[in-house]
This record gives sequence, C-alpha cells and structure tokens, in this order.
Amino acid sequence: MTRSARLGLIATVSAAALGLSALSAIAETPEDQLVVGFSMTNILTLDPAAITGKETVQVLANVYDGLVQLDPENRSEVQPDLAESWEVSDDATTITFTLRDGAQFASGNPVRAEDVVWSFRRLLTLNLAQASFLKTYGFTAEGAERAFTAPDDRTVVVTLPQKVNPQLIIATLGIVGPGSIIDSMLVQENERDGDWGAAWLSQNSAGSAAFSLQQWQSNNLVLLTRNDNFWGEPSTMRRIIWRHIPESQSQRLQLDQHDLDIAFQLAPADLKALETAEGIDIQTTPSAGFYYLAMSMADERFQDPKLREAMRYLIDYQGMNDAILPYFGKPHQRPISGGFFGLLDDPGYAPDPEKAKALLAEAGYPDGIDVTLRALLDDPFLNLATALQGSLAQGGVRAEVITGSGEQIYGAMRERNFEMIVGRGGGGQLPDPDSNMRALIYNPDNSDEAQLTNFQGWRTSFSDPKLNEMIDAAASETDDEARRQLYADIQNRIEEVVVPIIPFSEVVTSVAYRDDLEGFVLNPSWSTDLATVAKVR
Repeated sequence: MTRSARLGLIATVSAAALGLSALSAIAETPEDQLVVGFSMTNILTLDPAAITGKETVQVLANVYDGLVQLDPENRSEVQPDLAESWEVSDDATTITFTLRDGAQFASGNPVRAEDVVWSFRRLLTLNLAQASFLKTYGFTAEGAERAFTAPDDRTVVVTLPQKVNPQLIIATLGIVGPGSIIDSMLVQENERDGDWGAAWLSQNSAGSAAFSLQQWQSNNLVLLTRNDNFWGEPSTMRRIIWRHIPESQSQRLQLDQHDLDIAFQLAPADLKALETAEGIDIQTTPSAGFYYLAMSMADERFQDPKLREAMRYLIDYQGMNDAILPYFGKPHQRPISGGFFGLLDDPGYAPDPEKAKALLAEAGYPDGIDVTLRALLDDPFLNLATALQGSLAQGGVRAEVITGSGEQIYGAMRERNFEMIVGRGGGGQLPDPDSNMRALIYNPDNSDEAQLTNFQGWRTSFSDPKLNEMIDAAASETDDEARRQLYADIQNRIEEVVVPIIPFSEVVTSVAYRDDLEGFVLNPSWSTDLATVAKVR
C-alpha cells in the first residue's frame, strides 16, 4: 500500500470511529473501501441466531454464508452457496446437501458438514428470534439431532419432522439468520458456561462469506474486512465501513460530497432531490414486509374485535403513502407480499371516522379511548406515527406517541408490553406467502413462556387455532390450485376475525449510491451482497 493510500485509510477509519460528519481528509472514498451510511439503532447483537431487523441482516449477509442463497433478481430462485447441490427424496421427507469442496471459514478452519449440523442445533437450542423460522415447520431442540445429520464431511441430511413442502425448507435455509453457517470450532473455543458462544458471537463473527467482522461500536460503526480465506471470487473492496448516520440529510450531504458510497436510509425528500444530482444513481426494489399499525391483545380493550375493526377506518392509507412513503412503500392492505402466490385484491379500506366512532361505541367506548403509540425515531416511523396520531384522533382514539431506539420500541413489543405500535415487518424474506403468514399471523403457543418473539402474532398476543391449521395445511400442499384456494380462504378468515395487525403499505427499498459503483444489486430479502461491488474510476 502506498503512503497516500495508508493516509486515506487512516482518515476514513478515524472519521468513522469518531463519528465525524464527513471524511474531509480525502476528496472521495478510497478505491478499495466501501463506505456505507445507515441507521444502527435497531442493531442489538451480531449473533445470527438472535438478530432482528433488516439492518443487521444487511451487515451479516456479507459475513455468513448459508447452504443456499436467495436470488436477488428472481425471488423464486434458490442458488447454491456452501452447498453445491441438493436432492429431495422421492417421499419428500429428506433433503440431502452436498457441500462444495475446499471451502474455509475466515479463521482458516474448513467448512464441514459437522459445522452445518452444529449451527442448526445451536439455533434451535438457544431458541432465540431466528429459531422460529425452523420451529414453525416442526423442528425442535429435542429433535435436532435426528433432523440434522452429517454422514461425512461433505454431506448434510435434513430430515423433515412433519409434512411440509421441501422447497419451503430449502428456501428458508437461504435466509440470513436461520440459515447462517457458523465456524463451530472457533465458537466453541470462545464458549462460556455452556452458552454456545452467544456472548462472544454478539460482538464477533465466525462466518465464511467474503468479509469478516473487525469491529462493532454500537450506534457508531461496523467495520468489515475482506476474508482472504473466502472460497469464492475475492472482493475488490478491502473493507466495508458501515457508519451510523441516522439523519437522512446527513447521509444525503455526505453522499453528495463523495464521503459515502452508498446511503441506505434516505428520506423521500432527499431521494427526490438526488434524482437529478450528478454522479448519483437510485435503485428501488420490492422488499420484505409491510408498514403496519399493530395493537396488543394483552390489553383487554383490544380483545374486542369491534375495537380492532375501528382502527381499519382511522388510517389514511393513500395519504400516508403519498406524503411519507414514496421510495419507502406502496399502498397495500393484505398480509401477503405483492407478486406472491395466492394474493387477493386489497379489501379497499378508506378513512371513515364516523364508522369508527360507531364501532367504538358498540365496543363500549362512546367517548373514545386513550392509548400509547410507539414508533422508532428513524424515518419514516416518526412521521407515520404523527400522521396516525392525527387520523386516529378523528375517531376518538387519543394516542400519545412514544419514540425511542429499537430496543425501547421493538423490545417492548417482543416483551408484549405495549398498547399500539407503528412498525415494519411481516416476512417476505422467504419468497412465498407462507413467510408472511408465519411472520404476521401464525401463533401456535400464545403463552408468555413460549417466547415466539419472531412471530408478530405472538408479540400481539393474537392466536387463532383455525388460522394456524389453515396455514399449516397450505404449507404442506403441493398442488398449486389447491394451495391457491387455501390462501384465499386464509385471507378471508383474516378479515373475518380482525387480526390486530393492519398493513397499510408494502415495503420497497430505495438506495442512493455513487455512480462509480458497478455490481451493486439490491436484494429484496435485505441480504445484499456487497462483495460483488467494484469502483470504476
């Protein structure tokens, strides 16, 4: 490395570490470093088994491989990753994966079938947020030893514990978190008191992807360095610096001044302003999940379906999408992602304060109710909460807005200690409606002890046994027309029982970046591979 390059590197890392407003020591970012701006308020851990929120997925997609990966452009396609091939048995009860030869973790340890099996057993044993992806298909900690086996170093056999379409399981193993394969030898060296390395992995990495974690400073920066043991094509980037820049205007300014290469979280006004900016491109793609208004049925008031139904008529669906969510979302009222199999047309809800007041009166609240409405401080959540506060008031729902970090807002939801929340989520990482149903509706055990924290249904204390049965039946059905009808029936049932989560917009992702980047392709499942990015100057 030349002396000038070293000085550029020092300036970049120092500015990131100190949280400076710009990397003013250089005219543009170094050719071999990618500098990314985003908000880190929802990054609480870097352990793949425990992560929540898309921001952590965005980082760890570049640190951990899975057996397979979801194609960024064709959402229905699954591509090889650590597994070079796989076969489904004739009776659809087992999936056999063959690992690629010679793959290594960043530590230099070989990637073995034993590591794959250990990763899945760890996931289920710890029973943290990401375990729900597999638990929902019948996988358990007690049954993990039988479900995941390694006949030899390059063969992994997954035995399905219940009847389910095997393609759903294969795609699930491509999701960052439940599908992330961990260096078991390295983690076991850092295990403490039988914690499966949880304390160590919260701030360290043990993956095999193109980068490894060098440093994480909460609400400041994440620094990734190129993994020289990566089995694939090495990245031209030596480092990725993820900088915590929660203010959209700051991201826009630093992108415009060449201090950032990519700005992941810009407000609509700033994206609009950058549309005509020289040297900047904007990429928009359908993403995972929805923006929604949710109620907690742990609050006995919301156990009355009439009260929940009233909220459907106190949301300005079109107005919020037009004013707050351009580049972020598009109007959508069904809990199935656009373009997914079996989606019905929207039910067509629109603001009707008088109807809402009548429903409130029927529920026993002729004078309205007082509630708290939680929202992240980040864009667009605070603006959404303010808009909802105004529209709810028209029907007599007096909402006090409570803002905070991811731990304060989503943490309260995971603890089932909230009244109302404006949130984002609802599956879609897995390109199948089952992903949406599991994330938003499904809840097989509504007890506090179940801790099904990755299920929005559990978080809202909602459980409908009939819906659970219908969702399970749709997941196991292999006939397309029968499956399509099952999802139509599910959506009609959702309208009938009035679930406590009301989607009002489908998430789309819009990212601005310097036009000297090539190979940048946003992944709808949030797992954008930055190893493919190069700078052309």
